[in-house]
Amino acid sequence: MNSTGLDAQEWFSNMSTHYDLEGRVAVVTGAAGGFGAAISQRLRDCGATVVHWDLPGALKDGSFGDLPHAGVDISDAKSIGAAAINLQRQFGRLDILINNAGIVGSVAPLWEIPVEEFRRIIDINLFGSFLVCRALVPLMIETAKKNRFGRIINVASIQAKEGMHQAAAYSAAKAGLVAMTKSLGKELATADILVNAITPAASMTAMSIDAPKERLDDILSRIPMRRFLEPAEVANMVAWLSSSECSFSTGAVFDLSGGRATY
Repeated sequence: MNSTGLDAQEWFSNMSTHYDLEGRVAVVTGAAGGFGAAISQRLRDCGATVVHWDLPGALKDGSFGDLPHAGVDISDAKSIGAAAINLQRQFGRLDILINNAGIVGSVAPLWEIPVEEFRRIIDINLFGSFLVCRALVPLMIETAKKNRFGRIINVASIQAKEGMHQAAAYSAAKAGLVAMTKSLGKELATADILVNAITPAASMTAMSIDAPKERLDDILSRIPMRRFLEPAEVANMVAWLSSSECSFSTGAVFDLSGGRATY
C-alpha cells in the first residue's frame, strides 16, 4: 500500500497516460495472465481491439467472455498459422503485435538441464516469437502500407542483458529475442513498423511466484529499488511503445529493471 491507500498495481494503473489506439487491432500472446493480461487490459483501455492468444488450457475458464481470443501454441507453426488465417479473415489487418508468451523452465546449472528441457525453453521464448512474427508480419506490412503504422514489442528479460545463474536457457533465449528485435527493426524500418523490446526484471506473477524464497530474495537483492516490478508498469511502457507517441525508436531495448541494468 502507499499514501493513497491503493495497492501498487492499482496505483500504477491509475497513474496511466491515455494513448489513442482507437481503431487499432493488436495481438497479445500469453494474454491469459501476468504481464499479458495487464498489457491486454491497457491496450483495450486505450481503444485497441485486442485479440488474446494463449494456450487452449489457459482460456477454458471463460475469462475473456466475448473478447476476441484464440487458443494458440506458439511453439507450433500449424497452430500459429491457423490463428493467423482466422485473424486475417475476421479483421483483415494487424497494427500491433506483443510477443509476450514465455516460460522460465528449469532452475538448474547448465550441465544439469536435460537437452529436451533446454530446447523447450528456447522453443517457447525465442523460436515461438520467430514463428509468430513470420506468420503475422506480412499482414502488418500490408496494414502499414495503408495506415503508415505498425508496432511490434517483444517482451524479453533483464536476464537477456546480464544472464542469471541456474537460468542459462532462459537467459540465452531472451538474449536471442533482443538480437532478433534489433534485426527485425532494421528490416522493417522503412515499412512504417517499429520493432522494440523491453527487458523487465522479476515480477510476482505466476511465472515466478512459486520460486523458492531464497531465489526470490536473491533476485530482489539485485534490484536497487528493492521491490519487484508491477505488471501495470510493464503495461504502461508497452502502451507507449504501441502508440504514435513512440515515433523514432526501433530496434531498441527499453529497461524495466529498477536500476539492475543501467544500459
